[in-house]
Amino acid sequence: MTLIRGIHRSPGSGRGQAAAVGIGVAAGVTAAAGLRFCRKAATLGKVGKGHPLKHRALDLAAGALQQKYPLDAMSTYLNGFHMYADDMGRQVEATHFCVHLRHDLHQCVIFDRNAPDARLIGIEYIISEERFRGLPEDEKRLWHSHHYEVKSGSLTAPGVPDLAEHAYFEDLVTTYGKTFHTWQYDRDDFPYGIPQLMMGFTEDGQASEEMIRARDERLGVSTSAKRENRADIPVPEVAPGANAWESGRTVQTRLEETDFKR
Repeated sequence: MTLIRGIHRSPGSGRGQAAAVGIGVAAGVTAAAGLRFCRKAATLGKVGKGHPLKHRALDLAAGALQQKYPLDAMSTYLNGFHMYADDMGRQVEATHFCVHLRHDLHQCVIFDRNAPDARLIGIEYIISEERFRGLPEDEKRLWHSHHYEVKSGSLTAPGVPDLAEHAYFEDLVTTYGKTFHTWQYDRDDFPYGIPQLMMGFTEDGQASEEMIRARDERLGVSTSAKRENRADIPVPEVAPGANAWESGRTVQTRLEETDFKR
């Protein structure tokens, strides 16, 4: 696919009268590129409101022409909930897009929802139990277990058939996640501040039932049905060091001034 942008001049015009600045797509466009172009054009109308036309056109061109290999590789879409590591009362919905990078490591980008104009709110790394047990003790304090998120049904893969989802969560139930949110969207409609460490829930009565019900209605899922479907998944023993907040003491990031090293 070739993007053509420029001043078109009328043939035969001695003064080379300029026509309108145009953006076009050359003949010979591949089917895949054409499909990307159409999808990007459809999406462009939903995001970027207020942008200059030039910027919107450049966004459209980039979406049609550029390969985004890391994004294309993120094949798994998960929806769940996080709480701030130092405040259970601050709970947010988190939409994950993940890639299984290595046998013992997943990496995810997190948005507030699955929509074209979603806000990028954080990242999560997910590792195997074996990898977690080998971490330094101070590092372990940054990680949370996934056993309850899976068993409770609160973590879901929307649109995936129950049989396939069940198989996926049989593996995920034994994993551990390290999550930082870069946008405190429960407070501000702008990414103020520094990344905040997040944690996952570990037992009934912690997550907001109202928040879960709202999510279920919007996505057309049933947390209670998923809990029942996963009843046969064994509950793993949580490795020592995870879910540090359960001890009554926790860690959180803070901004600190320091000397600059040359």
